[in-house]
Amino acid sequence: MAFTDPLGDLLTRIRNGQRAGKSSVLSPASKLRANVLEVLKREGYIRSFSEVEDDGKPAISVELKYYEGEPVIKAISRVSTPGRRVYSSIKDLPRVRNGLGISILSTPRGVMSDNDARDANVGGEVLCRVF
Repeated sequence: MAFTDPLGDLLTRIRNGQRAGKSSVLSPASKLRANVLEVLKREGYIRSFSEVEDDGKPAISVELKYYEGEPVIKAISRVSTPGRRVYSSIKDLPRVRNGLGISILSTPRGVMSDNDARDANVGGEVLCRVF
């Protein structure tokens, strides 16, 4: 099955899994998904992720994180879609919930959070926002 928006599919699987109280979710594997999950893990929004086999195809198992029974991720949304790409210079990049959340950017130096992009002084495509 071909996806038109694989990153949007991953974010929806995470959102639905947390609403259902699942401990982990399974998603098809790709480099972009793995890079975004690495940023989410580094920032403390998920426990971990690992590459597994699902019916002979590579997949990623994402372990969701909860705090006192509530999901750590309150809101996760896609910003740049295949039909509407959103790019931002580092000066124009707004803070998510006054610095409580993060934006994940795809920059020439790789996928990184908005704080890392500000430190590296690079802009790029705004993939998603997490709070």
